[in-house]
Amino acid sequence: MGSLKRNIANNILSGGKFDATDLSGTIPASNVNNDSLTNVTSFSPALGDTIQSVASDPTPASTGDIWFNSTEGVLKGYLPITAWSSGANMINAVREIGTAAPAPQSAAIGFGGNLPAFTNATEEYNGSGWSSGGTLNTARDMLGGAGTQTSSLAFGGRIPPQTNVDNSEEYDGSTWTEGNNLNTARRIIRGSGTQTAGLAAGGFISPAYSNATEEYDGTSWTAGGSMSTARRAGGLTGIQTSSIYFGGKAAPGNVTEMESYNGTSWTTSPVSMGTARYGMGFAGDASTALAFGGQPGTGYTAVTEEYDGSSWSSGTSLGAARYAMGSAGTTSTALAFSGYGPGTFTSATEEYNQSINVVTGAAWASGGNLNTGRGENFGYAGTQTAGVAFGGYDPSTSPLASAKTESYNGTSWSEVNDLNNARWDLSGDGPDSAAITAGGAFAPAGASGGQTEEWNGTSWTEVNDLSTARRARTSGTQTAAIVGGGQDPVTGATEEFDGTSWTAGGTMNTPRGRGGQAGPQTATIVASGTQDPPNVGNVENYNGTAWTEDTNVLVPTRACQAAGGQDDLLLISGSGTPTGFTQRWNGTSWITDVNLGYSGVGGAANGPSTAALQTGGAPGGSQTTLEYSAETSTTTASTLSTE
Repeated sequence: MGSLKRNIANNILSGGKFDATDLSGTIPASNVNNDSLTNVTSFSPALGDTIQSVASDPTPASTGDIWFNSTEGVLKGYLPITAWSSGANMINAVREIGTAAPAPQSAAIGFGGNLPAFTNATEEYNGSGWSSGGTLNTARDMLGGAGTQTSSLAFGGRIPPQTNVDNSEEYDGSTWTEGNNLNTARRIIRGSGTQTAGLAAGGFISPAYSNATEEYDGTSWTAGGSMSTARRAGGLTGIQTSSIYFGGKAAPGNVTEMESYNGTSWTTSPVSMGTARYGMGFAGDASTALAFGGQPGTGYTAVTEEYDGSSWSSGTSLGAARYAMGSAGTTSTALAFSGYGPGTFTSATEEYNQSINVVTGAAWASGGNLNTGRGENFGYAGTQTAGVAFGGYDPSTSPLASAKTESYNGTSWSEVNDLNNARWDLSGDGPDSAAITAGGAFAPAGASGGQTEEWNGTSWTEVNDLSTARRARTSGTQTAAIVGGGQDPVTGATEEFDGTSWTAGGTMNTPRGRGGQAGPQTATIVASGTQDPPNVGNVENYNGTAWTEDTNVLVPTRACQAAGGQDDLLLISGSGTPTGFTQRWNGTSWITDVNLGYSGVGGAANGPSTAALQTGGAPGGSQTTLEYSAETSTTTASTLSTE
């Protein structure tokens, strides 16, 4: 970037105005809209780069690019934007989790913590969602950590009832191994550095705060220089020979002071944070750092502060106030996860990005409400903008099973012609003008049936029944449908429909009912379900002939919904998971996805996994409809104000 562009960008980022003295380049007078710019004249070409006049914003985009948009009559540029956006929830709602904060945003790790039971679980983030990792040897909370997702270090913490521990463990990306212990057992300890050059500082040694520092060389811990202020639950970023510790709780209360470590001793910095707090998240290194969230006293905060090597300043706040969270990343790409918000443990994840792109996290957004709330699994065929919902369990009617069909246009639902057979515990597939459904539970006693019906966009028509009556899941089309497994009794039998009749297909390896099924007849996936009891986490793929076992889901569930297919499946809600829990298969592994925001158990869903629709479900039969949108990143040009 030329000197002119650099000066303008720096000026804007620091909140200043434009003035002729700020400019060290040329803006040709003919390219300047004098109503938009103040105190701008043309300068000698010898002074530097020119700002080009263009009719539209240029691509590709680079940070610091500046131009005059002649169509809009304004000076514009690609300047960094900072914002927090929602990420996929963790598997567990947990607080006081251990974290390797130096790990990048796209490869974060959290271990241990409080559920409120002490846990030894490890979760790993890949930039899109969370998956399960190896388990710690010692379940604990309030522990410290260092390193990366594939080379982590966990140390200290608390075990029941209130016992500090000195245990130290190393992680290789799959397994935790006991290592040599800390010299001083303590909890609410902070760490930085790597697995072979780690740093542990501060903490709580009942009944006092600690200023002890220990250094790890990959084998054992040795004493380092003592901190100037004994404290716990602050932020610690950097490497073993160059770290900063900021904030935290000391006697008699929260502090703002910052200290720096050079590998031998700590030095109190003349620079302090703006908000005294403890239990915050942190990211960065010794020269640039972030502090976010925490507990400033009573209540919790969402405030973010940025350290640029010279001073702390206010940044963009978290979406939700919390403390006792996990964190990772840098000052341009950080991550906040888990923790304790007002009155509740949380599994929420937020991503912090500083770039010229506006990141909008994946999300569920409200659609139009069903006219008739229903649950216990019913059918939805079509897409997010055009589909039909049918059947279900309606507690407001007698005999409870529903035949009602509603059509969705992407905005609102309309009543249309009913099914011929009222039923629940079914599903369906196909486009909104050619849907198919088979089987289900019928009133009044919930007996299973084998009835198959086809929708032509106006009305339902009965065709040949399943060979075996069952509460079933149906996917595919009217000329190539499939039913895999089912209940009453639990079965692994498969049937294939050719547009006229049903014939036997390959038998599933794990019989189950009430799982999530999606995909065409020759590439079907069935995930989780129940053997009534128990819930099973098994996943199987069908190739048109036989079923093959694949990787189990993160959390076994039943009465769930599915959208997508074999290579990208969204498994939505279900009984046995946290409320609104959503998990995604990306063709390689299972990760968490954005929480649904309501129970959704026993609802209906369909569509591609990146643009799914979920409706109904929940106790009592909800009318809620939600539409899923995937994460987007949009390059955005900023208008450079001269006011």
